[in-house]
Amino acid sequence: MSASQFLTIFISAVFIYNVILSRFLGLCSFVAISKETKPALSMSLAVMFVTTMSSIITWFIYRFLLIPFDLTYLRTISFILVIATFVQFVEMVVRKTNPAMYRLFGIYLPLITVNCAVMGVAVLNSDMFFINGRALPGSFWYSAFQGVCAGLGYALAMLLMSGIRERLDLCNIPESLKDFPLAFIIASIMSLSFLGFNGFKF
Repeated sequence: MSASQFLTIFISAVFIYNVILSRFLGLCSFVAISKETKPALSMSLAVMFVTTMSSIITWFIYRFLLIPFDLTYLRTISFILVIATFVQFVEMVVRKTNPAMYRLFGIYLPLITVNCAVMGVAVLNSDMFFINGRALPGSFWYSAFQGVCAGLGYALAMLLMSGIRERLDLCNIPESLKDFPLAFIIASIMSLSFLGFNGFKF
């Protein structure tokens, strides 16, 4: 393990290959929940928790179950089961602690189960930190850290988007562009701006 590798993972996951603005994963919740900052932040924290915990658990499953028993073809379904378990846990906690927030999330909280951003991080970890069926040195810590950083990248995109959309509520916008059309235009411009981070060299 090295500090430079952790720094590379951080910059790559948050800026260069942002899970929403560069990999275009998790756009459903990104567009739907980013109308206001508070629910956007809550959703980001929920996704960050799920990505981090699923990265840790899927590493153990891939390392000690799927690879030794030559069951790597079950990677997708096993990862989905892990993600679904943690989403159910998050849903129960939110419903118990903050019923108003639970109602605000609506269908989008259970949809973290099939959020391709969470699944994408778990699959990316197994592709990046395992070579020829062997775990790279420090791969567990790299996987866990990438889960956190992917969640931070998701949160960054959500908070930027929600801040812009809240400001635009004060503007005179043509009726045909309100809500989703304008959201997709903003997301496109943000994605183009994040392309500038591709100039980073390590």
